[in-house]
Amino acid sequence: MERRTVGAGALRVGAIGLGCMPMSWAYTASQQSMADSLRTVHTALDQGVTLLDTADMYGPFTNELLIGRVLRQRRQDAFVATKCGLLVGDQHIVANGRPGYVRRACDASLRRLQTDVIDLYQLHRPDPEVPVEETWGAMAELVTAGKVRALGLCALGARAQRRGGAPLHAPTVRQLERVQQVFPVAAVQAELSVWSPEALDGLLPWCEARGVGFLAAMPLGNGFLTGTLTPGQGFEPDDVRARHPRFTAEMMAANQPIVVGLRRVAERHGVTPAQVALAWVLSRGRHVVALPGTKKERWAVENAAAARLRLTPRDLAEIAGLPRARGSWD
Repeated sequence: MERRTVGAGALRVGAIGLGCMPMSWAYTASQQSMADSLRTVHTALDQGVTLLDTADMYGPFTNELLIGRVLRQRRQDAFVATKCGLLVGDQHIVANGRPGYVRRACDASLRRLQTDVIDLYQLHRPDPEVPVEETWGAMAELVTAGKVRALGLCALGARAQRRGGAPLHAPTVRQLERVQQVFPVAAVQAELSVWSPEALDGLLPWCEARGVGFLAAMPLGNGFLTGTLTPGQGFEPDDVRARHPRFTAEMMAANQPIVVGLRRVAERHGVTPAQVALAWVLSRGRHVVALPGTKKERWAVENAAAARLRLTPRDLAEIAGLPRARGSWD
């Protein structure tokens, strides 16, 4: 694995990072454990994983507090990425991109993370009431102040944003072009996986052409591509997959051929379908970092090992020939 410079920090590309969100947010709260999560983060770092991706809204706030407990002991081992721009209410999430809020949010994240600098500060979502240039300008001031080393943008990605058959990430590319005029974009985070490859159309090429890092979120398809989920198994009400259009019993059954194809490739290499799915993401470009989320040590170890897997042209051709993922929106 190699390192690329991002601002004053170092982002390891062609590598696996750790998405910390499931430890505190969006996935079955009954299975979340502070002790288990702390062990998982330490184990990931021991395995050579350096990028820890979190956000102030995860919890909210508890995910950063968790990561802060690790950083207090191992700051030198980690590349810390967090996010601002979203506020969590009782039943809703709203964007806030006002410059004053951005500055306060950064200071609060620094306190929770128990560090004096954030390696990559990402705008979670632009505020429709605030020109994105104003928000980005406030974030750039944080770099000048030495509180942040580099800036990143999270892709909109919502299918509701797509208009007239335009690429899914066309709105994000337009925003990137705008903020790039204010301060350099170091990294873009967006969903990318075997069953959600939309970022390959426009967004990934934009990053590659400009030397911008790409953080591939949900590279395991919210767990589906691991092959460990059973159609119709159901999810607890607080699990995001309970409302996901690809996790109905019907759609999970319909998309099983994708897992079967990944398992066929995995058997040739003596690895797991999840590792094949991660290796496919890394094969998409030398500037790509995969960010699988987990809260379990065993999966952190397995995920980290995927960085050593090299898929053959035959493997890639088989994966390219797998059926397109279906969901209730299709």
